[in-house]
Amino acid sequence: MLTRDHTIDVVGEAADGIEAVQLVRDLGPDLVLMDIGMPRLNGFEATARLTEEFPLTKVIVLSQHDDEVTARRAVKSGAKGYVLKGAAVEELFAAIRAVCRGQSYFVSPVGDYLATWAAGGAADVDPLGTLSLRQREVLQLIAEGLSTKEIAYRLKLSSSTVDTHRTELMRRLNLHDVASLVRFAIRQGMTHIERPIK
Repeated sequence: MLTRDHTIDVVGEAADGIEAVQLVRDLGPDLVLMDIGMPRLNGFEATARLTEEFPLTKVIVLSQHDDEVTARRAVKSGAKGYVLKGAAVEELFAAIRAVCRGQSYFVSPVGDYLATWAAGGAADVDPLGTLSLRQREVLQLIAEGLSTKEIAYRLKLSSSTVDTHRTELMRRLNLHDVASLVRFAIRQGMTHIERPIK
């Protein structure tokens, strides 16, 4: 929270996307710094939920990716800012000040991609765009190494429903095994977990 004397009060810290959404419900911050690679619910999905439920809470995405697809996904999720991990502290504070003033802040080259996209000069190709929220949740949990039963328990679904989602994910993404799904999810920044892929 940015106070009148331009200091920042940190009111909470979340270990995963689900906890982040709950903390915003409980604490009502003005601004959230969102890591896109969180477990359980990644930062894109958490940002989308937050900006829909709490439109006055602004979100700045923190990412190690400076590619066009990731940047567009952050904006589509509702983020007002995008800062690369490892950026200078001054840049992060500049983003916080800008977003708290109602402006957007996107680091270069992300800002350049988004300007071209907004002007209609870039194709809007998002490989996750054809997936439902539930399918993206299942995909993230598959990538995090959860079994069918664990995913079913986590999402309150039957095991057969999870199997159906996995089959549909492979069909829509034109992938043919779980290892390919995991590699795809990691490339898309859906999970921060790195594990051996067989």
